[in-house]
Amino acid sequence: MFSIVSIFAIIFNLVLYGLGFYALILFIKLAQRGIQALDIYLSEKRGERF
Repeated sequence: MFSIVSIFAIIFNLVLYGLGFYALILFIKLAQRGIQALDIYLSEKRGERF
C-alpha cells in the first residue's frame, strides 16, 4: 500500500513540475509580446513608423 501511495505522489509531483514549466514558457511568450507591443506604442507616440 505504501509503494502505491508513493508512486502516485511522485507522478503528481512530476505533473505539477510539468505544468509549472509550461506556465513559465507561456509567461515568457506573453512578456515578449508585451515588450513588442510597448515598442510599437512608443514608436507611434514619437511619430515614427516601424
